[in-house]
Amino acid sequence: MGSVSPRRNRPRRDDTAHLDADRVRQGVASVQQWRDGEWQVRGISGGASVKTYRCPGCDQEIRPGVAHVVAWPADGRGDLTDRRHWHSGCWRARDRRGPVVQRGRGAPRHG
Repeated sequence: MGSVSPRRNRPRRDDTAHLDADRVRQGVASVQQWRDGEWQVRGISGGASVKTYRCPGCDQEIRPGVAHVVAWPADGRGDLTDRRHWHSGCWRARDRRGPVVQRGRGAPRHG
């Protein structure tokens, strides 16, 4: 009786589909409907977050390494300056909040 090699159940690394590195890192944009219109929304993983942003929902910093979302108007009239980075929870709660008052650095935080 000859020797039988075991069956290979896993695909070879060369056979696997190559994923677009930018899409894996930045996520896939989806269109979300809100009271103020349609928005393109993309999740940003913590590993892909390398800059500090200011969340328009809470006026706090989103530090590098923190997963969050980036949103921009889906009407196609905007450009890169219309993109805003949000904490994921702030984005989900945006219909339940009033507008955030932008304060200067020297302004009191309470009151």
